[in-house]
Amino acid sequence: MLTAAIIQSFQVYGIAIVISLLVAVVIKVLVYLTARIEKAKPVDMPTGTVCPIGPGVPDEDVAALSAAIFAAMGPHRILHIAPSSHGWASGGRAAQHSSHTPGPAGRGPR
Repeated sequence: MLTAAIIQSFQVYGIAIVISLLVAVVIKVLVYLTARIEKAKPVDMPTGTVCPIGPGVPDEDVAALSAAIFAAMGPHRILHIAPSSHGWASGGRAAQHSSHTPGPAGRGPR
């Protein structure tokens, strides 16, 4: 009875090994095929007029963002697009640092 269990366990391990090898071969073939497909496609790089380099937001990006906002929110008007100030971030950072300073009994000021 014990030998039958051992033989059955070897059969299960053998089946698992064969299935694992088959899956590994399928994955290897898929990686090879996708690499060949990607090599075959020519890569079109945008020129400097499509992707301007330098500060500022390109007009195409503003148009795309405006269309996305209009689709999500409805007919609202965007008045101004500019970087926001980070005053709230520095205030939060200062509050966090002051809460971690040691005080009496190892606690911060309360």
